[in-house]
Amino acid sequence: MRLAVIGAGSWGTAIAKLASANASVGLWTRRAELAMDINTDRENAEYLPGVRLPYQITATTGLTRAVNGAAAVLVAVPSHGYRDVLEKARGLIPTSIPVISLAKGIEVSTGLRMSEVTLDVLDGHDPNRVGALSGPNLSEEIMQGQPAATVLSMPDRRVCREIQSILGTPRFRVYTNPDLIGVEVAGATKNVIALAAGVALGMGFGMNTMAGLATRGLAEMTRLGVVLGGEALTFGGLAGVGDLMATCGSPSSRNHQVGYQLGQGHKIGEITTGMKTVAEAVRTTEAVLQLAARHGVEMPIAEAVGRILYQGETVQEAMKRLMDRVPTQEGHGIVA
Repeated sequence: MRLAVIGAGSWGTAIAKLASANASVGLWTRRAELAMDINTDRENAEYLPGVRLPYQITATTGLTRAVNGAAAVLVAVPSHGYRDVLEKARGLIPTSIPVISLAKGIEVSTGLRMSEVTLDVLDGHDPNRVGALSGPNLSEEIMQGQPAATVLSMPDRRVCREIQSILGTPRFRVYTNPDLIGVEVAGATKNVIALAAGVALGMGFGMNTMAGLATRGLAEMTRLGVVLGGEALTFGGLAGVGDLMATCGSPSSRNHQVGYQLGQGHKIGEITTGMKTVAEAVRTTEAVLQLAARHGVEMPIAEAVGRILYQGETVQEAMKRLMDRVPTQEGHGIVA
């Protein structure tokens, strides 16, 4: 069994190592020096330092070499670069081979989820074999051997179960969920709410504020997901509340880091300048707000994040606006 992982960042490298327990893995990177370091030193010192990579993983800068003979292709590049990479792979991936997105974002220019981008780029690809992997998956913790879980979604349930068995390990539990829309929307929108939670912590607020933001943020995530065709229950699972809890509470999350620094008074330009990989929420927030406006979905927390990121509103002003809103009935369940 052979798998291809496109993208050798922290999560791409981590998923390659997990998969290497049951398959050989072709790991694609743009950079020749990174491929050489991985193949020679058996370590991705830039993105996942201290983690020994087995010889079942072969890094390469050639997409043809990476995907040739692969039983499945996992795409682990940020959402803003997803289309560009897949266009380079067009014609290299047979239409029946499963393609799974690991990116948690929405394409800003089109409003498409990553599975939709996949089908848009790979003409004629089997839509039942395009999916997504999402959940509370902080790479460093997983590579330390800490128990973790994720969710895999794909319309072809038989193939989904096959990939589930390849990616799962004794300490990495892979669940399946047929709700691809919900899984993808949950993964993308939680980044926005996690950034808001980071802002609150950076401002010096405690767990009451965090809990309120996360809970009401989950309601916003769910409202949008349901309108787009997802299932409300998905947002109460690993892709939704699970990922939200991990990202809101972890300093190692890039979205959390950006929010925290914004809360400390730094400007978004100076924050992103020093980042190797820009947090998904910095771009995805715009796409989320566009979708919400198009479908008439109220997302006040996401709107506050958007004003901070794109309009220069201070975090103090944004928080005041949120707290000045007229309280309504919470309702029954997270979709209220």
